[in-house]
Amino acid sequence: MKKCLLLLATLLGMTVRLPAQVEPTAGTWKTWFIPSGRAYRLPAPSASLKEETARVLARQQALTADDRAQIQFWNAGAPGYRWNDLIGRLWMTDTSRYGALANMLMNVAIYDATIAAWDTKYAYNRPRPYTADRRVKPLGPKPESPSYPCEHSVAAGVASTIIAHFFPSLADSVGRMAQRAMASRVAAGMAYPSDTKAGFELGIKIAEMELAHTRDFVPKTAWDGKRPDQPGIWNGKIPMFPMAGQSKTVVLTSASQFRPGPPPDFAKDMAELKAFKPTFRSKANAFFYASQASTDELLNRKMFENNLPQNPPRAARIYAAVAVTYYDAFISCFDAKYAYWGIRPDQYDTTYQPLIPTPPFPGYPSGHAVMSGAMGNLLSYFFPADGALFQKKAKEAAESRFQAGIHFRTDNDTGLDLGRKVADAVIQRLQADGAEESSALANRK
Repeated sequence: MKKCLLLLATLLGMTVRLPAQVEPTAGTWKTWFIPSGRAYRLPAPSASLKEETARVLARQQALTADDRAQIQFWNAGAPGYRWNDLIGRLWMTDTSRYGALANMLMNVAIYDATIAAWDTKYAYNRPRPYTADRRVKPLGPKPESPSYPCEHSVAAGVASTIIAHFFPSLADSVGRMAQRAMASRVAAGMAYPSDTKAGFELGIKIAEMELAHTRDFVPKTAWDGKRPDQPGIWNGKIPMFPMAGQSKTVVLTSASQFRPGPPPDFAKDMAELKAFKPTFRSKANAFFYASQASTDELLNRKMFENNLPQNPPRAARIYAAVAVTYYDAFISCFDAKYAYWGIRPDQYDTTYQPLIPTPPFPGYPSGHAVMSGAMGNLLSYFFPADGALFQKKAKEAAESRFQAGIHFRTDNDTGLDLGRKVADAVIQRLQADGAEESSALANRK
């Protein structure tokens, strides 16, 4: 078909630029919190291409060094990459009850809005500025998808809205960040001003809808202060996240769906821990994972290695799945922690001194192990060639908590198993979202 079009163009003395085709069916993929991408299809773009092209050209002719730096900054990674970096530094250190929800919701809403954007993109197939007019210079990798609406602006609308909601002190900062993202796409010749405006407004609309949809996910009731009245349980003074296990889940039927059985009395675990002889390597592993709680860096590296930043729907799908898995795994973990109030080693034997400070919540199961087990299975699904690496990292992260002396090995083994079950439930949901069929179809072509 393409050869025929090129031959016809040659005979007619015309220059035909064939439309780019990155995930043309992504607009049909299953969404998380909106009915479908089609339900949010935008009206056809009405702005004059001649007038808009003139604005793009004027913008490029007036570029400053700062403008070029912004273009380079936003060229890196998928549309959600920079926003993930920001919220990753926020929610992983957030001590409120909303951190995991904020991370999950931002990534899910970016995915849902991207699917809606892709439905609109291929409904109208508006060419990119540099495609429509050769005077416009593409300053960066050329996106192989239609221009309207701008996918970076979609992500900016979502992220700035959700971050401002959960972290209101950052509202002005993320608002300015969003404006810079949008301006960079016009300056780079990747989008028209009306593309960025439409994308930003679409992102805000979906973010606000999904904030309303999840407003009751986290319980607002305070902890009643009750603990099990029995010996051998965790007895910290101020327990952190005691109500987290009562939050609503996304994929799991409930926080307790995969709740493990009760812990043992830990006598054998304590003996094993006291007999353990730390080495330089074990200490290094313990300290590394004490400050490196997530797999975001490894995930981003694999996404770059697989050229996924040039495929916004698939990149957004991965970020959303990771965030949902973190969220459901976190809730499942704390459901079990406060179902059993599993004691920590330095409380079981008050003469024992751990390598690092003990966190202020029960030990069983290990949170690091739960999250690591979940990511080991989920990332192996997305990057099967690296499955052995992800499983190795999961075991290292779990083992680090034993090496640090803040968890029994039973905490870790149980946590790994729980995390893997959560990830497998998310993977089952992903296998029915239409993206795999889309990929298989593209491969056959």
